[in-house]
Amino acid sequence: ASAELYGKLAPHSLFTLPVRGSEGLYMVNGPPSFTESTAFQRDSGKNCKAVAFSKDGSLFAWCNGEKVNIVNVTNAQLLRSFDLPKAVCLEFSPKNNILATWQAYTAAKDGTAGVPNLQLHDVKTGKCLKSFIQKKMQNWCPCWADDESICARNVNNEVHFFENNNFATIANKLHLQKVNDFVLSPGAQPTKVAVYVPGSKGAPSFVRLYQYPNFGGPQSALANKSFFKADKVTMLWNKKATAVLVIASTEVDKTGASYYGEQTLHYIATNGESAVVQLPKNGPIYDVVWNPNSVEFCAVYGFMPAKATIFNLKCDPVFDFGTGPRNAAYYSPHGHILVLAGFGNLRGQMEVWDVKNYKLISKPVASDSTYFAWCPDGEHIVTATCAPRLRVSNGYKIWHYTGSLLHNYEVPSNEEMWQVSWQPFLDGVFPAKAVKYQAVPSELPSAEPKPAQAYRPPALRNKPVTSSKLHEDEPPQNMKPQSGSGDKPLSKTALKNQRKHEAKKAAKAEANQESTQCSASQNAPRSAVPTFTSGDPEVDKKIKNLKKKLKAIEQLKEQAAAGKQLEKNQLEKIQKETALLQELEDLELGL
Repeated sequence: ASAELYGKLAPHSLFTLPVRGSEGLYMVNGPPSFTESTAFQRDSGKNCKAVAFSKDGSLFAWCNGEKVNIVNVTNAQLLRSFDLPKAVCLEFSPKNNILATWQAYTAAKDGTAGVPNLQLHDVKTGKCLKSFIQKKMQNWCPCWADDESICARNVNNEVHFFENNNFATIANKLHLQKVNDFVLSPGAQPTKVAVYVPGSKGAPSFVRLYQYPNFGGPQSALANKSFFKADKVTMLWNKKATAVLVIASTEVDKTGASYYGEQTLHYIATNGESAVVQLPKNGPIYDVVWNPNSVEFCAVYGFMPAKATIFNLKCDPVFDFGTGPRNAAYYSPHGHILVLAGFGNLRGQMEVWDVKNYKLISKPVASDSTYFAWCPDGEHIVTATCAPRLRVSNGYKIWHYTGSLLHNYEVPSNEEMWQVSWQPFLDGVFPAKAVKYQAVPSELPSAEPKPAQAYRPPALRNKPVTSSKLHEDEPPQNMKPQSGSGDKPLSKTALKNQRKHEAKKAAKAEANQESTQCSASQNAPRSAVPTFTSGDPEVDKKIKNLKKKLKAIEQLKEQAAAGKQLEKNQLEKIQKETALLQELEDLELGL
């Protein structure tokens, strides 16, 4: 169907962009024309609350404060109209069979339960298949498997499953102590489910992966990862449904290091493997995205200027982009281009990278952007400034990834723009093309922002400028001045050696620090035994190692006492304590 649609739309414009704002709702033809679509009649009401495309882009629905309408995108023919003036959320099921609508829940005046506010409508017949009470707007929409064989929703900390859009009976329930969130895997059957259960009373939080419908007890889980420090989690499946990335975050960072709380990144695979992704720089995790190829992911993290790194499925770094003003990452639909960007409180600088060859393609700037999206063709990008996030200079820009600004629309100063988005298409409609490095021609001048002049107090205005930087930006790993490294990213072994070298350096520095601390606290009362030397450097080395092991065991015992659950190998270490103490005593006595 999408291929046909592609053929029909090809002569004038391949795709459209709906624009929603105080000027009403209208469709704009995508590249190359950028004109308003004449097929879709503009809805001029100022009350358009929500819009939604079907997954294949063939159907479009919107609510205008009076009705919810569905049109066929190809010929703009009105297919259905529902009398739902209060609807504020809309979503199509993956195969276009159902339109889900949600409106704010209101309880009855006498305190009894209100009217069901989540409705599932059959698109073909217009019939309401089922109504539910759904109080919260967050996660309001039921989740479908891509083939609509199952549909799931979270009800009172349980996940209820329906099969083949039969909502009369609950086919299955996933009941754990308190399921806070769940995500269904994308793609073909069998469907997998990732569930998050928050920790309570000293017990850790955990994420478990199940294969539908095997939910019987903890043994039936495909994988399990438990962790402390999680008030909320974000779970991200890769496209092939083989692994999930979990960003666990706390509301408050107890160390006081970050205003954003504390985040950790975990990797869980359906084969049971799991790991904590080691991020080389401390600070918040701003964004994590899977490459559509499902074999690598990119993380943007660390105190500003933030680092960006691509990791493989072993959670080893594959390429490091250095540091820069960025807090978001976006892979193109085909996965061969990656945009690193700094939006929100940053200036809107973008870096467009060819991730096959790790070459920088362009560095456009889209200042004051509140929205970014790749076009399904993998070549064009839209950036937008929308209300209510920013109420001035609203509008959108369409770019080619080579850095050329192709179209720029600003709404009149007394108007607002609330939303703009691309019409979606199914995978495979647009074939992947070779990456270009030369900027494509454009009739618009390049959007180079005027460099802002730093404020200078009157006393310094006629004196020469001395530039001072708060921090030096770290270049990407293939642009670092390294002898004989060439253009290629470091090999696994080289990275391992580099990490070992850095760890050694850190350990040495720590040892030096400890020795200075020891000498400083010599006159304080000490319960520790004074440093023992046998005269034989080989024996001294053994003694030092044994003491190190015993210190580690001491720390593990403290952790166990504090209620932390220890791993099997850690418990084995504790059991060796007596033998190690005996060995140490023998060495010190010179036996």
